[in-house]
Amino acid sequence: MMEIALRQRVAAICARLPGAEVSDPWGGGHDAWKVGGKMFACIGAVTPGVAVKCVDVETAQMLIEAGVGARAPYFHRSWLLLPEDVPEDELAHRVAGSYDLVRAKLPRRLVAALPAREGA
Repeated sequence: MMEIALRQRVAAICARLPGAEVSDPWGGGHDAWKVGGKMFACIGAVTPGVAVKCVDVETAQMLIEAGVGARAPYFHRSWLLLPEDVPEDELAHRVAGSYDLVRAKLPRRLVAALPAREGA
């Protein structure tokens, strides 16, 4: 039940982000949220939680040590796994931050084709 709620919460946040699309690239029930073809959030089929990108490994490690999340299995160390019961404001902040990081690294032509992000 909690997993369904997390998927719905993440979907509601991501749906408001310009150009965000969801797919299941590996099959089996993953929600991989992408912008410009690059992933910024992922809910796995087995491990509970949502993985988001942090600005760097040190930030991810600091958030892990602070108890905000855990190491995201199968991802680079700059990714953080937020738990299912992550507070709504923290979830929205981390997902949007991950989106902004990934969007900023896209080629200019892709960024130019995306609508502006309000509140960024």
